[in-house]
Amino acid sequence: MRQLKYLAGYSERVTQQVAELIDGNKLAGVLLKKYPAVHDVKTDRLLYDFTVGIKNKYLRNSQPLSKVAYDGKITLLHDALGLHTFVSRVQGAKLKSKNEIRIASVFKLAPIEFLNMIVVHELAHLKERAHDKAFYQLCEHMEPDYHQLEFDMRLYLTCLDLGGSLYQEGSS
Repeated sequence: MRQLKYLAGYSERVTQQVAELIDGNKLAGVLLKKYPAVHDVKTDRLLYDFTVGIKNKYLRNSQPLSKVAYDGKITLLHDALGLHTFVSRVQGAKLKSKNEIRIASVFKLAPIEFLNMIVVHELAHLKERAHDKAFYQLCEHMEPDYHQLEFDMRLYLTCLDLGGSLYQEGSS
């Protein structure tokens, strides 16, 4: 059976079902039926506004975001879809801190549901550093379908690995 790197850790039954979809050239069709269009959040400014909107809805009292941007240097090979960084610096007598979120550029051409799931994941790191039970509960609070979307996004990444994009530039 082929290696499904984005599905490592899932049961053999699940990976077998995915392999059957791939072998029957049906995986892309399943995803396109469920997620027919890409989002319009194409610029860093729109991504910032999108992210702050979610933050203000669920994490109003958390630390402010200094920057939110797409990052072409984030590679999926490093198991990163997005990154949250927190930097503290002493400037004179003041302690300055910055929270930044970077999203892999591959998600500029993806369904809004996947972008939302990744943003929710990175925002959850404002309150919970580790990927523990509290972290995933916060993710589910912000996005009730978090775990299904994460799985579907892994299927999407598998599709990209197998043959390029499901969507064309300019489709939305």
